[in-house]
Amino acid sequence: MIKVSVMYPNKQGARFDHNYYRDTHMPLVKKLMGNSCKFYTVDKGLAGGAPGQPATYVAMCHLYCDSVESFQAGFGPHVKEIMGDVPNYTDLAPIIQISDVVVGQP
Repeated sequence: MIKVSVMYPNKQGARFDHNYYRDTHMPLVKKLMGNSCKFYTVDKGLAGGAPGQPATYVAMCHLYCDSVESFQAGFGPHVKEIMGDVPNYTDLAPIIQISDVVVGQP
């Protein structure tokens, strides 16, 4: 299983609508990707590692897929619609990482 992490840096003055992201954007992504996305999670940054330090990322999502190929097959055909929705919730550029999940919850 792989995890596609989409992370939004916590930059002062940036706009991020957590409600829209959680309630509209991510359900849209899941609907468009269908079974290519097994499930997803959404994180809202609270704090950094040291007391009083801000979160590194204001928000993140993690898409879980069987393989990179499965992700690409589900995401690729809808990339314009998915990316076209981004301005509805943020003015930040996401950082994307694809990881192999080597330990997970049973």
